[in-house]
Amino acid sequence: MIDQMDLSLVNWARAQFALTAMYHWLFVPLTLGMSFLCAFFETIYVKTGNEEWKNLTKFWMKLFGINFAIGVATGIILEFEFGTNWANYSWMVGDIFGAPLAIEGIVAFFLEATFFAVMFFGWNRVSKGFHLLSTWMVAIGSNLSALWILVANGWMQFPTGMAFNPDTARFEMKSFFDVVFSPYAISKFSHATTSGFAVSSFFVIAVSCYFLAKRRHVLMAKRSIAVASVFGLIASLMVAFTGDEAAYVDAHHQPMKLAAMEGLWDGTTKAPVVAFGIINGMKQPGDFQDPFVVEFKVPGLLSLLANRDPGSYVPGINDLVYGNKKMGITGAKEMLEKGKMAVKFLAEYKEAKKAGDMQRASMALQKFNQVKEYLGYGHLEKPEDAVPPVSITFYAFHIMVIVGSLMILVFILFLVSTIKNTLEKNTWLYPIGVALFFLSFIAGQAGWVVAEVGRQPWAIQGLLPVAVARTDIAASNVKLTFFMFLVTFTLLLIAEVKIMLKQIQIGPKEVA
Repeated sequence: MIDQMDLSLVNWARAQFALTAMYHWLFVPLTLGMSFLCAFFETIYVKTGNEEWKNLTKFWMKLFGINFAIGVATGIILEFEFGTNWANYSWMVGDIFGAPLAIEGIVAFFLEATFFAVMFFGWNRVSKGFHLLSTWMVAIGSNLSALWILVANGWMQFPTGMAFNPDTARFEMKSFFDVVFSPYAISKFSHATTSGFAVSSFFVIAVSCYFLAKRRHVLMAKRSIAVASVFGLIASLMVAFTGDEAAYVDAHHQPMKLAAMEGLWDGTTKAPVVAFGIINGMKQPGDFQDPFVVEFKVPGLLSLLANRDPGSYVPGINDLVYGNKKMGITGAKEMLEKGKMAVKFLAEYKEAKKAGDMQRASMALQKFNQVKEYLGYGHLEKPEDAVPPVSITFYAFHIMVIVGSLMILVFILFLVSTIKNTLEKNTWLYPIGVALFFLSFIAGQAGWVVAEVGRQPWAIQGLLPVAVARTDIAASNVKLTFFMFLVTFTLLLIAEVKIMLKQIQIGPKEVA
């Protein structure tokens, strides 16, 4: 049983981590995509020898550098929070979770940092070829950093390649390759990075639209849009493809999240996708209320996404809470009962071993091993606790999908205008390009809400509830640092925006 003070602590620790992660993700997408766009721009410069491409590259590289510097600060704080607010989590899974983060720091960040100075200060000091190599290494290093961080996050969503040690009460890694190449790690990395590429492309388009509207640096703006629209269109199509794959993985490893994403309370064959809907916020597991106030469905599409079969059965929230014997679905209710047994047998094992009663310890361990996979459920109070916040997950998912679809359309419009050389005439596109830049950020944030809120109440899916993963400290301490971080991050964001706007106002250096 978790007392009220613990609940306050958990909620504030969760809020602080969410605050840090969401601020961090304001900077990360631009880092991921702008690094590659700078590499593309410089490659064209090296190939053509045209100084205008060099100045164009320097301009975008300057904006990338501003964003990179401020983004690093939030990322460092985010990693420290695992130790300050989630000490039990760090203790129980540090051997597994820490490995990819260590690789990120030792390999990826080192690679990135090594070539960063050359990229910014090496113009006319090193050869064109080596400078171009440095730019590409920064781009690769930036995305390798994301790879290892997203591998760690993917393991939280789908824990694999590990075993529970009853003597230490810790999860220990058994296969590093299973962790790295799990379906969630691959899906997380591909979806998150391509979404960052799309956001960065809209950043370039938005700034370029400003120059076109002001009739300044017109050639530079048109060239930037040409590259960004191609890169962005490919990236946004990949976002859609990887998003589909992520939904498929969710269906098989996090079915509760998928059910929440679509507001599916009762499982069905030919399960529909809700193209538009207003959730009934009063709906609870096991009741008979309508799940939606208003809804528009596309029959069979969810079954197709989940199982690649439009006639297949997709379990709903009630199936996953209470079970469905007819469909062979074990619910959280039964898992909780087995989880309580696992907690009991583990305690008996430790007690018997401490007392030196090895026969009793052996029997307790044998019983524990039969139900150990349900250990996490033993820390829930009731089966309904396994249900994430449905309304938040549903709306976040649909915002992400709607904006993602708009992104593809707008990239096509900019690419067609570029090909037809009508960008200067199609002034109606400029505010759309700027608007989609901000909307793409909202879509990215919504995607992380789906990923993290949708897997509640778990810190590690099925193994460790968030309430157990916390650090045992006063809630007031976390509350204080929450507001400290809020002020600090907001000031950093304001500083970045002001510096960015100043540099954009100055614009790129013109070729004499």
